[in-house]
Amino acid sequence: MADKQVVTKPAGRALLAAVESAQLRKDVPELRSGDTVRRITNNIGVERTFLLHSPRIEKIEVLRHARVRRKQLYYLRGLTGKAARLKEVRPLSAKQLAAKATAAANAAAAKTAAANVATEASGNE
Repeated sequence: MADKQVVTKPAGRALLAAVESAQLRKDVPELRSGDTVRRITNNIGVERTFLLHSPRIEKIEVLRHARVRRKQLYYLRGLTGKAARLKEVRPLSAKQLAAKATAAANAAAAKTAAANVATEASGNE
C-alpha cells in the first residue's frame, strides 16, 4: 500500500488529496514511467495511472509492504473481500538485521574454512 499526495485543482485552486492504494504494476524506470494503482471506493474498484515525474504528485510514501508471487497484480481485479487482501510483510528491526548480518558472516566464514580444509586434504595426498 502506498500513499500518494496528489495535487487536484477544483474551481481554480490547488488542493492536496491523499490517495491510498495498492500498486498493480510499475512501468520501466524511464522519464515517462508511471504506475497503476487500485483502490476500493464505495464498493467499486477504481484504477488510476500516475506518471512518476508528474508535477501533480507532491510525494509518494510507502505505508506497507506485501508478499506477492507476481510482478503485476492484475489478478486482484477479479477478487473481492478477504480474498483481495495481500499478505503483509513487516520490516525487520535493527536487532533482527544485525542478527541476520552476523549469521551471514558466520556462514561465509564456515564455508571458507571448509574450502581451506578441502584444499589442504587434497594437497596432502
